[in-house]
Amino acid sequence: MRYLLLVSHGTFAPGLHSVLDMLVGKRDDILSCSLRDGEGADEYVSELEGVISPITSDDRVLVLGDIIGGSPLTNALNTLAAHGLLACARAFGGASLPMALTAAMDLQSADEDALCSSMLSEGQAAMSEMALDLGSAEDDDEDL
Repeated sequence: MRYLLLVSHGTFAPGLHSVLDMLVGKRDDILSCSLRDGEGADEYVSELEGVISPITSDDRVLVLGDIIGGSPLTNALNTLAAHGLLACARAFGGASLPMALTAAMDLQSADEDALCSSMLSEGQAAMSEMALDLGSAEDDDEDL
């Protein structure tokens, strides 16, 4: 089985997980853990160990973290390593809903490389500034 593990500071990962539950349904192959405000690394790692307990060395895991180099992602990778699971993991930073949704939709696809490429592509494609049409000052005067 392939798992999607969402990790973050604050409530970002559980919030993202909640949105995925709404969009793709509740699934056992999507996991999340967050480092809450005021929580120490030991507490986070302890909780994370429970979250990753279903993952075995026969599985694969895509770890999607909020910030590359941030303590939730680095501790998640260290914890996977301590459990002998790092060799079956791929890690990504800059988590976004488009990335997570792409992963969730095709999580069990045969081609992991294509899935990871799609996650990155969708995440990058979704990042753009919206052009807001606010009208001109003259248009606003006409409405009065």
